[in-house]
Amino acid sequence: MVYTEPVRFGRDTLTLSTEFSGINSPAAQTLIPAGFGIRCMAGIIDLLVLGIPFSVFVSFLAVGMNIWYSFFFAFHSGRPMPDDLLLKGPTFIRISLIFFVVSSWLYFAFLESSPWRGTAGKHFLGLYLADEQGATISFWRATKRFLGGRLLFHVPTVGLLYFFIDCLCIRVLPRNRAIHDRLAHCLVLQATPTLR
Repeated sequence: MVYTEPVRFGRDTLTLSTEFSGINSPAAQTLIPAGFGIRCMAGIIDLLVLGIPFSVFVSFLAVGMNIWYSFFFAFHSGRPMPDDLLLKGPTFIRISLIFFVVSSWLYFAFLESSPWRGTAGKHFLGLYLADEQGATISFWRATKRFLGGRLLFHVPTVGLLYFFIDCLCIRVLPRNRAIHDRLAHCLVLQATPTLR
Protein backbone atom coordinates (compact mmCIF):
# COMPACT_ATOMS: atom_id res chain seq x y z
CA MET A 1 0.00 0.00 0.00
CA VAL A 2 1.59 3.30 -1.10
CA TYR A 3 0.16 6.74 -0.42
CA THR A 4 1.15 10.33 0.16
CA GLU A 5 -0.42 12.23 3.00
CA PRO A 6 0.45 15.33 5.05
CA VAL A 7 1.47 14.40 8.57
CA ARG A 8 1.64 16.71 11.59
CA PHE A 9 4.45 16.25 14.14
CA GLY A 10 3.95 18.87 16.86
CA ARG A 11 4.84 22.13 15.15
CA ASP A 12 6.03 20.42 11.94
CA THR A 13 3.90 19.19 9.05
CA LEU A 14 5.53 16.76 6.64
CA THR A 15 4.34 14.93 3.57
CA LEU A 16 5.51 11.36 3.58
CA SER A 17 5.16 8.92 0.74
CA THR A 18 4.86 5.67 2.59
CA GLU A 19 4.78 1.96 1.87
CA PHE A 20 3.64 -0.11 4.83
CA SER A 21 4.37 -3.80 5.11
CA GLY A 22 2.53 -5.56 7.88
CA ILE A 23 0.48 -2.54 8.96
CA ASN A 24 -2.75 -2.55 7.02
CA SER A 25 -5.16 -0.84 9.39
CA PRO A 26 -6.72 2.53 8.55
CA ALA A 27 -5.04 3.93 11.66
CA ALA A 28 -1.66 3.39 9.97
CA GLN A 29 -2.52 6.03 7.41
CA THR A 30 -2.20 8.78 10.01
CA LEU A 31 1.42 8.74 11.17
CA ILE A 32 1.65 9.60 14.86
CA PRO A 33 5.04 9.84 16.60
CA ALA A 34 5.19 7.65 19.70
CA GLY A 35 5.37 9.53 22.98
CA PHE A 36 7.84 9.10 25.83
CA GLY A 37 5.59 7.02 28.09
CA ILE A 38 4.64 4.36 25.57
CA ARG A 39 8.24 4.08 24.37
CA CYS A 40 9.35 3.49 27.98
CA MET A 41 6.72 0.76 28.39
CA ALA A 42 7.93 -0.90 25.18
CA GLY A 43 11.51 -0.68 26.48
CA ILE A 44 10.54 -2.39 29.75
CA ILE A 45 8.81 -5.20 27.85
CA ASP A 46 11.90 -5.62 25.65
CA LEU A 47 14.16 -5.73 28.73
CA LEU A 48 12.01 -8.51 30.20
CA VAL A 49 12.12 -10.43 26.90
CA LEU A 50 15.93 -10.08 26.73
CA GLY A 51 16.25 -11.05 30.41
CA ILE A 52 14.98 -14.58 29.77
CA PRO A 53 17.78 -15.84 27.49
CA PHE A 54 20.30 -13.80 29.51
CA SER A 55 19.39 -15.53 32.78
CA VAL A 56 19.55 -18.93 31.12
CA PHE A 57 22.97 -18.06 29.65
CA VAL A 58 24.32 -16.79 33.00
CA SER A 59 23.14 -19.95 34.75
CA PHE A 60 24.82 -22.24 32.20
CA LEU A 61 27.95 -20.08 32.21
CA ALA A 62 28.21 -20.34 36.01
CA VAL A 63 27.95 -24.13 35.74
CA GLY A 64 30.43 -24.22 32.83
CA MET A 65 32.98 -22.12 34.74
CA ASN A 66 32.42 -24.26 37.86
CA ILE A 67 31.44 -21.29 40.01
CA TRP A 68 27.76 -22.19 40.27
CA TYR A 69 27.79 -23.07 43.97
CA SER A 70 29.60 -19.88 44.99
CA PHE A 71 27.55 -17.78 42.55
CA PHE A 72 24.13 -19.06 43.63
CA PHE A 73 24.59 -20.16 47.26
CA ALA A 74 27.89 -19.21 48.97
CA PHE A 75 28.10 -15.50 48.16
CA HIS A 76 26.32 -13.31 50.72
CA SER A 77 26.72 -9.64 51.53
CA GLY A 78 28.82 -8.90 54.58
CA ARG A 79 30.90 -12.06 54.10
CA PRO A 80 34.17 -12.39 52.22
CA MET A 81 33.81 -13.31 48.57
CA PRO A 82 34.59 -16.98 47.78
CA ASP A 83 38.01 -17.55 46.19
CA ASP A 84 36.64 -18.99 42.95
CA LEU A 85 34.49 -15.86 42.41
CA LEU A 86 37.49 -13.63 43.08
CA LEU A 87 39.48 -15.55 40.51
CA LYS A 88 36.86 -16.14 37.80
CA GLY A 89 34.37 -13.33 38.53
CA PRO A 90 35.82 -10.66 36.18
CA THR A 91 35.88 -13.13 33.26
CA PHE A 92 32.35 -14.23 34.11
CA ILE A 93 31.11 -10.62 34.07
CA ARG A 94 32.89 -9.84 30.77
CA ILE A 95 31.46 -12.88 29.01
CA SER A 96 27.98 -12.15 30.37
CA LEU A 97 28.14 -8.53 29.22
CA ILE A 98 29.35 -9.52 25.75
CA PHE A 99 26.49 -12.03 25.46
CA PHE A 100 23.94 -9.42 26.55
CA VAL A 101 25.22 -6.78 24.10
CA VAL A 102 25.36 -9.17 21.13
CA SER A 103 21.95 -10.73 21.86
CA SER A 104 20.44 -7.24 22.33
CA TRP A 105 21.93 -6.06 19.04
CA LEU A 106 20.57 -9.06 17.13
CA TYR A 107 17.17 -8.77 18.83
CA PHE A 108 16.74 -5.07 18.05
CA ALA A 109 18.32 -5.06 14.58
CA PHE A 110 16.51 -8.13 13.24
CA LEU A 111 13.07 -7.27 14.63
CA GLU A 112 13.19 -3.56 13.77
CA SER A 113 14.09 -4.39 10.15
CA SER A 114 11.59 -7.26 9.91
CA PRO A 115 7.98 -7.09 8.65
CA TRP A 116 7.00 -6.40 12.30
CA ARG A 117 9.01 -3.15 12.05
CA GLY A 118 9.70 -3.21 15.77
CA THR A 119 10.64 -5.30 18.76
CA ALA A 120 8.20 -7.42 20.75
CA GLY A 121 7.54 -4.50 23.11
CA LYS A 122 6.89 -2.08 20.26
CA HIS A 123 4.73 -4.59 18.39
CA PHE A 124 2.66 -5.39 21.50
CA LEU A 125 1.95 -1.69 22.10
CA GLY A 126 1.21 -0.83 18.46
CA LEU A 127 4.47 1.01 17.73
CA TYR A 128 6.62 0.60 14.65
CA LEU A 129 9.83 1.98 13.22
CA ALA A 130 10.18 3.82 9.92
CA ASP A 131 12.78 5.85 8.11
CA GLU A 132 12.14 9.54 7.42
CA GLN A 133 10.13 8.63 4.29
CA GLY A 134 7.98 6.17 6.26
CA ALA A 135 9.49 2.98 4.77
CA THR A 136 10.78 -0.08 6.61
CA ILE A 137 14.38 0.35 7.76
CA SER A 138 17.21 -1.98 6.76
CA PHE A 139 19.15 -4.27 9.11
CA TRP A 140 22.17 -1.96 8.88
CA ARG A 141 20.11 1.14 9.71
CA ALA A 142 18.66 -0.72 12.71
CA THR A 143 22.23 -1.62 13.68
CA LYS A 144 23.25 2.05 13.43
CA ARG A 145 20.28 2.94 15.64
CA PHE A 146 21.39 0.30 18.19
CA LEU A 147 24.99 1.53 18.15
CA GLY A 148 23.86 5.13 18.66
CA GLY A 149 21.64 4.28 21.61
CA ARG A 150 21.60 1.02 23.48
CA LEU A 151 25.25 0.12 23.00
CA LEU A 152 26.39 3.44 24.48
CA PHE A 153 24.29 2.69 27.55
CA HIS A 154 26.75 -0.11 28.44
CA VAL A 155 29.74 2.27 28.63
CA PRO A 156 30.57 2.77 32.34
CA THR A 157 29.68 6.20 33.82
CA VAL A 158 29.04 7.92 30.48
CA GLY A 159 26.35 5.41 29.46
CA LEU A 160 23.85 6.33 32.16
CA LEU A 161 24.23 10.06 31.50
CA TYR A 162 23.80 9.48 27.76
CA PHE A 163 20.70 7.37 28.44
CA PHE A 164 19.03 10.16 30.43
CA ILE A 165 19.88 12.80 27.81
CA ASP A 166 18.58 10.45 25.09
CA CYS A 167 15.28 10.00 26.98
CA LEU A 168 15.00 13.74 27.55
CA CYS A 169 15.32 14.33 23.80
CA ILE A 170 12.15 12.28 23.23
CA ARG A 171 10.27 14.78 25.40
CA VAL A 172 11.70 18.00 23.95
CA LEU A 173 12.73 17.47 20.32
CA PRO A 174 10.26 17.68 17.41
CA ARG A 175 8.72 14.37 16.28
CA ASN A 176 9.62 12.78 19.66
CA ARG A 177 13.02 11.65 18.40
CA ALA A 178 15.83 10.43 20.62
CA ILE A 179 19.47 10.95 19.69
CA HIS A 180 19.76 7.41 18.30
CA ASP A 181 16.63 8.03 16.17
CA ARG A 182 18.22 11.16 14.72
CA LEU A 183 21.57 9.44 14.08
CA ALA A 184 19.86 6.62 12.15
CA HIS A 185 17.29 8.95 10.50
CA CYS A 186 14.38 6.97 11.96
CA LEU A 187 10.97 7.66 13.47
CA VAL A 188 9.16 5.60 16.11
CA LEU A 189 5.50 5.81 15.17
CA GLN A 190 2.23 4.71 16.70
CA ALA A 191 -0.21 2.64 14.64
CA THR A 192 -3.12 3.82 16.82
CA PRO A 193 -3.33 7.03 18.86
CA THR A 194 -4.53 5.29 22.04
CA LEU A 195 -1.54 5.38 24.45
CA ARG A 196 0.17 8.70 23.96
